Amino acid sequence: MTFSKLLIDWYLQNRRDLPWRKTPHPYPVWLSEIMLQQTRVAQGLPYFNKFIAAFPTVQDMANAPEEKVLHLWQGLGYYSRARNLHATAKMVAFDLGGSFPDSYAGLLKLKGVGDYTAAAIASICYGEAVPVVDGNVYRVLSRYFGITTDISSSGAKKEFTALAASLMPAGQASAFNQAMMEFGALQCVPKSPDCAACIFNDTCAAYATGRVAELPVKLKKQKVTDRYLNYIVVKDAAGKLLVQRRSEKGIWHGLYQFPLLETEEFTSNQATVPLIHSFAQLGFEPEQITLLSPEVVIHKLSHQKLHIRFWEVTTALTLQDAIEPERLKNIPLPIVLHNFATRHWQ
Repeated sequence: MTFSKLLIDWYLQNRRDLPWRKTPHPYPVWLSEIMLQQTRVAQGLPYFNKFIAAFPTVQDMANAPEEKVLHLWQGLGYYSRARNLHATAKMVAFDLGGSFPDSYAGLLKLKGVGDYTAAAIASICYGEAVPVVDGNVYRVLSRYFGITTDISSSGAKKEFTALAASLMPAGQASAFNQAMMEFGALQCVPKSPDCAACIFNDTCAAYATGRVAELPVKLKKQKVTDRYLNYIVVKDAAGKLLVQRRSEKGIWHGLYQFPLLETEEFTSNQATVPLIHSFAQLGFEPEQITLLSPEVVIHKLSHQKLHIRFWEVTTALTLQDAIEPERLKNIPLPIVLHNFATRHWQ
């Protein structure tokens, strides 16, 4: 039995019962594919259900304010995905008559839709014979065929795409692509896969040569940058708080935060207090400065390690733009700030 036939048969028997698989309509498939970039299904599924409940159609999402989309996305990370999601919903609803493009080439023109996502939607929804290539596919193919190409190298994507295309059975693009992704997610997992129970254990090159843990090869490592963030929780005379919307590009663009004092290196608590006193963003002289927790919160992103402290600053002034603490639960915050706010103002 061929690789493809075995793989698709395995998929039909073992696939998870996921809501976006119940329909070939592009809206839920697109939504799930955007959500599952950099996100496991177990984490993404509750968000998918929340979004479908809030926005049953692409038109509903297009008509919603960006803040609502960001708020529902809170905790999923990589917030540019949410902003692109909203931009694409508006494009489909207002510029394309409510219909998604029905081809791989057309889907690539949507914001936030790259080769992988376009191939997934085109094959699943329209049966177009375009192979998907993601981390799961790299792993399955490199192990099965014993491919030692560095998957972070410039030619890897072309090589693996050509191989996947050659394996795709005619008329079965949807089943084949989903089978590849599902097999990598459930069976041929990154660490300690159960090779003894694998349908390919008698033909897999990596298993035969004891190289399962070595494949796929990925030599390029992303550098992680340390950042030191001091969030200033300003409490005015009325007990209200000062928040600001992040306008600069980069992490958490468009989300709300407390005034932020960032330093180039870690400063002691004693050395940070005078920095807060002279922090120009406040526009007033603090009455009292208190470190709210002795522990530095470590928050890891894909390429950044954030060292976070929260400081309470009180003032006898009544600040015009300050908000009630209860309002924090209704605006989009980075998850580390949301968790802090939940602990302090439940």
